[in-house]
Amino acid sequence: MNGADALLGSLRSMGVERIYASPGSDWAPVWEALAGAKAGEAPEYISVRHEETAVAMANGYAKASGKLPAVMLHTTVGTLHAAMALRIALHERVPMVVLAGESVAFAEDGSPLGRQWLRLLTDTGGPARLIEPCVKSSLPPGISHLLASTVQRACQLAMSAPRGPVFLSVPIEHLMKDVSVEIPTASLPAAAAPDPAALDAVARALAAAKSPLIITEEAGRDPGAVPALVALAETLGAPVLEAWQPYYMNFPRAHPLYGGVVTDAIAGCDAVLLVEAVLPWHPPSAVKDAKVFVLGEDPLRSRLPYWGLRTDAVIPGDVQASLLGLAARLKGGVAKDTSSWRAKRHAERTALRAAARAAGDGPHITTAWVAHELNELLPQDAVLVDETITHRLELLRLVERLGPGGFYEASFGGLGVGLGVALGVKHAAPRRTVVCAIGDGAFHYNPVLASFGAAQEHGLPVFVILFNNAGYLSQKTDVATYYPQGQAVKTGRFAGASIGPAPDYAALARAYGGVGERVEQPRDVRAALQRGFDAVAQGRLALVDVVLKPI
Repeated sequence: MNGADALLGSLRSMGVERIYASPGSDWAPVWEALAGAKAGEAPEYISVRHEETAVAMANGYAKASGKLPAVMLHTTVGTLHAAMALRIALHERVPMVVLAGESVAFAEDGSPLGRQWLRLLTDTGGPARLIEPCVKSSLPPGISHLLASTVQRACQLAMSAPRGPVFLSVPIEHLMKDVSVEIPTASLPAAAAPDPAALDAVARALAAAKSPLIITEEAGRDPGAVPALVALAETLGAPVLEAWQPYYMNFPRAHPLYGGVVTDAIAGCDAVLLVEAVLPWHPPSAVKDAKVFVLGEDPLRSRLPYWGLRTDAVIPGDVQASLLGLAARLKGGVAKDTSSWRAKRHAERTALRAAARAAGDGPHITTAWVAHELNELLPQDAVLVDETITHRLELLRLVERLGPGGFYEASFGGLGVGLGVALGVKHAAPRRTVVCAIGDGAFHYNPVLASFGAAQEHGLPVFVILFNNAGYLSQKTDVATYYPQGQAVKTGRFAGASIGPAPDYAALARAYGGVGERVEQPRDVRAALQRGFDAVAQGRLALVDVVLKPI
């Protein structure tokens, strides 16, 4: 076999079933190998029309399936296109093996490579040097006979704690060259088990606490950890809050112990259990009196320049195992009285729902009203992918009909991956209804044409709900917050905050074989959403442009 056969075979030997790839001139040997591959010999090759969409689809697929994907990028230039999405995957700890082509001989070895490789596509150090800060590890290409084992090592590193994207630059000359070595036997690492003695100590401290509290942000990345967290909360009698930006469906939002996004409830507790929480409160030094216990795959957040939380115990390891271990140790009547908490939470939910229903009688569509109507219509198995920013909290508070694996946040500082993540989730779970809630600002950051093209080409009907307030509300809000008496507030002139003239967003979905419509009145929202759900059930991309009051 040649190097291309070895690359595909080594990926398949490590359980990689899908390759998300952007078009580029560096993978001709792989395309030739795919043409001759028999069923099961190589991963499925998914051609995507933009590097950012390819990485985002791999991100969504990995989250929803729990499997390791691969990504192929177009040498240096494609790697730079993908950098922001890879930086997100790094911080989210989403594993993937990322491959980019390069040349190391520039046709001096007799290969048929064109002049573009040296003239247009090459940088000193190659793509690996360009992307190094945005990936967990960037491996050197080595020699052609080491390609298979190096790919396998990349898979192992991607799946080892803390998980993340691992990058490998692959010279095209290695792919063309015949290799005689067999693909070695290798395996992916197992999740680390928590320390039993540490669990014993934390369980004793939680049992002794008068008002324990649980805060999570990413526990639901493992859907199996959700029922384990419910069991622990009920055994302990501890309310569960989500930190400022939850990334998964971490705890049933209609459960009486669920307290929503972090509020001032921290002030009344004497022990806090952090379960995969990146930033449970701000600033990190704000909590000084309560005991703090931390669970997580990478509990100290090794990729952040500052963490700053006080800790009484830190337990790395598999979160589901940690939660089940704590629940087993606490079993036997340590539950605290949560009747007052439950009554308060019930009153808050009732008031929130009433306010959302009342918004339906107003002159403008509001986020709360859309969230209320969406919650009423969501199918039981639906998945919501969110990239809305300023609309996010109301969606979190009002969309309660989501089970484990039913919610994914798509923004991590950078915007532009929401559509791709939704497509990747749909690719992993084709029978589930996938909804992408996205702001008009975030929509413009996404490679929309490439994403809608992937939806059409690969039969991935997702439902896009566009929250259209004709501007960048977060940008406007920051100016007003920092300068409440400033010139922008006095004159109403907020630089760069508006999006206008208004484009015909719905036409973009129709251009790719989908359906699209614009809705402007509260009374029309439910019917429009229902038509969107009907369209995706029939296998068509859908977009509903929900027109809110302009900012």
